[in-house]
Amino acid sequence: MSNSNPGAKRRLPQMPELPKGEVISTYDHYADAMHAVDRLARADFPVNQVSILGNDVRSVERVTGKLTYGRVALMGALSGAYLGLFLGLLLFIFQPENSAIFGVFLSAIAIGAGFGMLFGVLSYAMNRNRRDFSSVMQFVATRYDLIASPALVHQAREILARSND
Repeated sequence: MSNSNPGAKRRLPQMPELPKGEVISTYDHYADAMHAVDRLARADFPVNQVSILGNDVRSVERVTGKLTYGRVALMGALSGAYLGLFLGLLLFIFQPENSAIFGVFLSAIAIGAGFGMLFGVLSYAMNRNRRDFSSVMQFVATRYDLIASPALVHQAREILARSND
């Protein structure tokens, strides 16, 4: 049995593609482009037809610190403690009548922290000379363009020009 309507179009998943249209305006920072879209939205412009297009995208890896055995052990213990907290909550949910649940809960956190610390230190020891720092990877564009269909570009530019005054 199907719920399809013979007159309705079948919706296919949308494949990634670049938006089509003309450039309304260009910004150096993503926050400025978002602010421009907010101004268009406040002016009742059809913002569902606007796209923010990032150009010249680059990957940036920001180094956050030096890794040491102590730092790796602490990060592993915290990660393992979260896993233990989750498992302790599951035990509590499925065995709420257990009178020693608080002890089981704390034990699950402690065991999770111990295993997390152990695995963190072991993996760091095996990769010791390859990567001695922690970092965060980001993708950043050098320029952000607001794109819309040619029929709407003039109206959008007028709204953005008025709101700059």
